[in-house]
Amino acid sequence: MVMSITKKQKEVLDFITNYWDEHEVAPTQKEIKEAFGLKSFGSVQRYLKYLKDAGHIDSDWNARRGLKPKENQPSNSNDSTIDIPLLGDVAAGIPIEAIENPDNTIGIPAHMIRDNKKYYALNVKGDSMIEDGIHNGDVIVCRHQQNANRGQTVIAIVDGEATVKRYSPNKNVIELIPANSAMETIVVDPRESEFSIAGILVGLMRSYE
Repeated sequence: MVMSITKKQKEVLDFITNYWDEHEVAPTQKEIKEAFGLKSFGSVQRYLKYLKDAGHIDSDWNARRGLKPKENQPSNSNDSTIDIPLLGDVAAGIPIEAIENPDNTIGIPAHMIRDNKKYYALNVKGDSMIEDGIHNGDVIVCRHQQNANRGQTVIAIVDGEATVKRYSPNKNVIELIPANSAMETIVVDPRESEFSIAGILVGLMRSYE
């Protein structure tokens, strides 16, 4: 699964990189906070943690200027974006109906689009997939297709309701497995319920502001 940095996260990364190029030291958290008008140091630290987890910076949290952008970073920015439909909340209705004429769109990094299939984005509501790193408020990028392999994370439609779960087909039923040990697996019998796959998860975007 591809994780992308948002436009604002890219701006913070560029600020750190440009500061390094000019001063040969990293900016302090206070300088980052003031440069972007952030409300708290907690906001700064969330940006930095995400950039570090995504492999864009190294950091020594005990040093005042302990940030350093990594060289040869992967091309994972918003320099080149493609607009795809943003179809609302993942649990609201059937998303595929709105792909042709969406009310809203969102720009995603071009590298997420790898073929000529249709893509769309959904807002995540709830915490059923938190153990896979998918949190409430995230935006997931989905490729429209009606089939999936066992273990893939799919956008499934069950009796007109969309849900994001791991796909596990069996002989007579389909299991939709949450990535949250506190939640139960959804068992669907296609003979008794209307079931379809509206796409598979291919990317994730997250913003801290």
